[in-house]
Amino acid sequence: MTYIAHRQQPVSEQTLAQAELQQHINQQAQAVAPELLTSREIDFYEHELYIGERLVARIVYDDADFVTERWVVMVNNAEVFRRSWWQKCFDDTQWHYSRGTLPVQEPETPAATTGNEIMVQIFDACEQCGLELLDDGIYTRDGEKLGAVGFTDGNWWVIRASSVGQQKATCESAIAGVRVLLQVEVVGWDELLDKPFDQLSAEEWLLMMESEPVSELVAA
Repeated sequence: MTYIAHRQQPVSEQTLAQAELQQHINQQAQAVAPELLTSREIDFYEHELYIGERLVARIVYDDADFVTERWVVMVNNAEVFRRSWWQKCFDDTQWHYSRGTLPVQEPETPAATTGNEIMVQIFDACEQCGLELLDDGIYTRDGEKLGAVGFTDGNWWVIRASSVGQQKATCESAIAGVRVLLQVEVVGWDELLDKPFDQLSAEEWLLMMESEPVSELVAA
C-alpha cells in the first residue's frame, strides 16, 4: 500500500502541472482574442456596429448615381471606406478595429441619433397628448393639422401649420414640441384677417369672435 501511494504522487503532481499550463494557455488566448463586433439593423439601408454597448461605426447604403461601391462605413458621420457589399464592410471594419486602425467613435449625446429613435419619440409624445402623427405632420383626432416636430443637427424644433414661411422654433424635446402645438397661438386681429377663412383653426375663429372689432360689429 505504501509503495502504491508513493508511485501515485508524481502522477498527481504532473496532472496539476498540466492543469496549470492549460490555464495559462487559456488566459493568454483570452488576452489576445479580438473583441467581436455585433450588428444592429436600423433598417435595410443602415446598420450600427457595436462592441458590447459601445457604438463603433455605422454601415449605410449610398444610392447615388454612378456609384459602384454602395456600402459605406461611417465613423463620427464621416466616411472611412466603402465596399461593394455589406459583409465586406463588416469584415473589414472588424479587421481594422482589431488592429487599432479604425477611427474612434466619439461618445454620442443621449438625444435621439437615428431616424427610428426620433420618430418613436415623436410618436410617443403625440400618443401622450391625444394627437395623431401622419406622414406630413401632427394632427388632432378631428383631422386638424397642427404642425410638425423634428430633430436636426442635434436640436429639436417645432413648426406650426399656421406659421408664415414655415418658421421653425427650437424646443427641448419631442414632448415639448408637441405641447407647443397644443398651445393657442396668440395672433393679432390684422394677422387673422390676412389669412384665408378656410385656413383658420377653431381657436383662431374663437379669437376673432371674441375680439373687440367683431364684438362692436355684432353690437351695432
